[in-house]
Amino acid sequence: MTRITRRRLAASAAALLAAPALAPRPAAAARLGPTRPTHHRFDLGAFEVTMLLDAAGLIDGPWPIVGEDRPRAEVEALMRENRLPGARFQPGFTPVLVDTGRERVLFDTGNGAVGFVPRPSGGLLLERLRAAGCAPEGVDVVVLTHCHTDHIGGLIEDGRPAFPNARYVVGGAEYDFWSKPERLAAPPAGNEHRSALVFRSHLLPVSAHTGVVGPGDEIVPGIHALAAHGHTPGHLAFHVESGGRRMLAWGDCAHHEVASLARPDWHALFDMDKAAGAATRRRIYDMAATEEIVVAGYHTAFPSLGYVARLGTGYRWIPVTYQLDL
Repeated sequence: MTRITRRRLAASAAALLAAPALAPRPAAAARLGPTRPTHHRFDLGAFEVTMLLDAAGLIDGPWPIVGEDRPRAEVEALMRENRLPGARFQPGFTPVLVDTGRERVLFDTGNGAVGFVPRPSGGLLLERLRAAGCAPEGVDVVVLTHCHTDHIGGLIEDGRPAFPNARYVVGGAEYDFWSKPERLAAPPAGNEHRSALVFRSHLLPVSAHTGVVGPGDEIVPGIHALAAHGHTPGHLAFHVESGGRRMLAWGDCAHHEVASLARPDWHALFDMDKAAGAATRRRIYDMAATEEIVVAGYHTAFPSLGYVARLGTGYRWIPVTYQLDL
């Protein structure tokens, strides 16, 4: 029988500690990379709401997209005060699917193949819809907040309607504005000319199935249009309400969850009427704050859901965490 001594025990322990260093190390595993959710679903009364990430990635800004009338340094300082990069940001491009139990209503169609964010970074709505359990053929109503390319670019896919069984809804003033031939006379490099081209290639082909609405009109039971012009002449927001719970889908009433809300009077680069856009922001933000409505903000960071609260002379965005689970 081997006698265990203190000296032998100490030597054994030292050998065990040294063993890992002597063993061959496995090759380093490949990094898997960051992940991000691509859809977010919650209940709104009897409605089921799904937020869908159409595009991701960092872009330059938020200046001049927000604050084009202000010095760049002023906008960057506001970003740094909020612990965000001064000159890079990650906007959301977030269509919203509302299942009322009778109809599936899709708000905006993302970039498609022609929008602001090109593939493969953008134009992912159809893929995201399928991953969320909804085939494009299952969409009954497509509601357009306005006709910029990153909202209507997904209407057509491979030359055919992407939502073949849907009817389409757009603001009457918006449709009239983009229908006029003079829209194509805008400078070819500008957003107006580009949107006019996509209006003709993507919305006009489904015009036989398109209806126009105005502020106050009911789209389907529980969904009503709300005036929000300025960004474009006929831009609309929408109230979505079921079982005493309400959501505001405000389209492009904000392009950044910090800068747009903190300084609603700052000009937005893509607003076609700067003064009207600023007035709309103040009115919409004040309503959202006063009535404590959850907001689906198309361009706020995904999942693009939050509340608005007053802060000094401006407002702040409170991202949704678990509030909608209660």
